[in-house]
Amino acid sequence: MASISFDALTPAEVIATAARSGATRGNMRLDKIFLSSVSAGCLLAFACGTVLSTGTSPWFQENAPGLIRTISALVFPYGLCMIILTGADLCTGSFMFTTLAALQRQLSWKKMLLHWFVTFLGNLAGSLFVVAIIFGYGNVFATDPYKSAVITFATKKQVVPDFHMVFLRGIGCNWLVCLGCYFGIQGRELSSKIIGIWLPIFAFVSLGFDHVVANMTFIPMAMWLGAPGISAGLYIWKGIIPTLLGNIVGGGLFVGTYYWYMFLVKDEVITLTGLRKGQDKSEVSSVAAKSKEEDVEASAGVVDSSGSGKSN
Repeated sequence: MASISFDALTPAEVIATAARSGATRGNMRLDKIFLSSVSAGCLLAFACGTVLSTGTSPWFQENAPGLIRTISALVFPYGLCMIILTGADLCTGSFMFTTLAALQRQLSWKKMLLHWFVTFLGNLAGSLFVVAIIFGYGNVFATDPYKSAVITFATKKQVVPDFHMVFLRGIGCNWLVCLGCYFGIQGRELSSKIIGIWLPIFAFVSLGFDHVVANMTFIPMAMWLGAPGISAGLYIWKGIIPTLLGNIVGGGLFVGTYYWYMFLVKDEVITLTGLRKGQDKSEVSSVAAKSKEEDVEASAGVVDSSGSGKSN
């Protein structure tokens, strides 16, 4: 039976590449980090606007809420596709990239935290720019059914759930978002990258999880339209803090730290000594040396899809 091979990076190669990307991003000039994150905030805000405009049917909201959320989830991933393919910086992706770089000692922990801070501010600036200038003064959601849909959506997301619920949804969200970044690296050509990004993002939106940068559009847009019961204080308390903490755990721990441990932390070399009867010492030494060489190569993720044993 012929083996099936895929033109994609191995998991170890993906994580090594992500760590190098995190080091590059973390060592960029601060003005470039900020402008890159402003761009990411703008691009994601456009996708958030598409989600809001998709959910405007009262009949679907009352009779098939799961279906309308699934339809929204099918279109939302174009936002992260634009961000990743243009090389913009999303703070939620930084929680994975720079954590990997710091764990690999390619980036200082101080620079990691600075990158998180600057990208968060840039994402907020970009999101608010689109909310106020493009959507707000552009009157994109100023009339019904769009206005009522925005307010209803934000109320269900911000007012109804408790703090711990938003935190847990934030973990699930960035777990999936960072897997989207992971698969975006793993594919070697454009269509593979887009499909890889699309599927986890579809999952997080269809499940109603909370993304701190997406909330920078959803909640301020409702506030712009005069949503009752949603204030700046409530948004900070339930729209930013628990979501941000959950996103850090989901991206930094569940993806970044986990895959770093699995693929970049070298295991102890296990030899075959004593497993075969009748081996002399020279045979055992040869097997042990070969086992050590193969183990180091596998840990470094240098074996490519063609099996040539060379890195790309």
